[in-house]
Amino acid sequence: MTNPKIAFVATDTTQAKKARAAFQSRYEHVSSTKADVIVAIGGDGFMLETLHRFMKRGVPIFGLNQGSVGFLMNEISEGDLIDRVAAAESVTLHPLQMTVKTANGKTRRAIAVNEVSLLRETYQAAKIRITIDKVVRLDELICDGILISTPAGSTAYNLSAHGPILPLSAEVLALTPISAFRPRRWRGAILPRGAHVRFDILEVGKRPVSAVADHTEVRGVVSVDVREDMEKSLKLLFDPEHDLEERILNEQFTS
Repeated sequence: MTNPKIAFVATDTTQAKKARAAFQSRYEHVSSTKADVIVAIGGDGFMLETLHRFMKRGVPIFGLNQGSVGFLMNEISEGDLIDRVAAAESVTLHPLQMTVKTANGKTRRAIAVNEVSLLRETYQAAKIRITIDKVVRLDELICDGILISTPAGSTAYNLSAHGPILPLSAEVLALTPISAFRPRRWRGAILPRGAHVRFDILEVGKRPVSAVADHTEVRGVVSVDVREDMEKSLKLLFDPEHDLEERILNEQFTS
């Protein structure tokens, strides 16, 4: 990408705002509506917000780390930003489409860049049936919840729930239980990216469940269908020396 038009956005912290001001004083910039590239200054959480915000535009995002983790971000440095963006390597992701039917008969839809998670609403464990591509794979999972994660979200909630870390280039999804009680030894599954996953809530009245797609929560769900939305593309830009694959390996061997 030669001489890209850049817009700077930053998370709502003093440090990130100062960094944005410094970049804007040094580099020519445009509004986000006219930009070829969005430079997002913050952490992984802000990257998630930025991807949602500019999803319809399809503009690539180059992240600069000013957060606590920054797994999806590049090292922050004011020097040679234009050259870095021009030389950056692109990774294309597709979000998840969640379709929910609720106990009151309504249908809700939402998009998730990281994960779709189902969570019990009360003190009682949830009971969930799992169907993949119209084949019932688990008649009854008794648990606090379950989530299905994209590669981009595999280092977020999925990792906290002891799910696998997925390389961004991997064309798979992670299906990870949250505090599974029965089957006690079931630890989840790796699914092909084209899988259609359906969750049916058992004993809806007694064991209510909510469904969450990133920031969107729907309560009192009866069923949840999840599949990758191939019509929506998200582009992340990384420095060639970012070595994301090495970071993924290191993350799996840290205590």
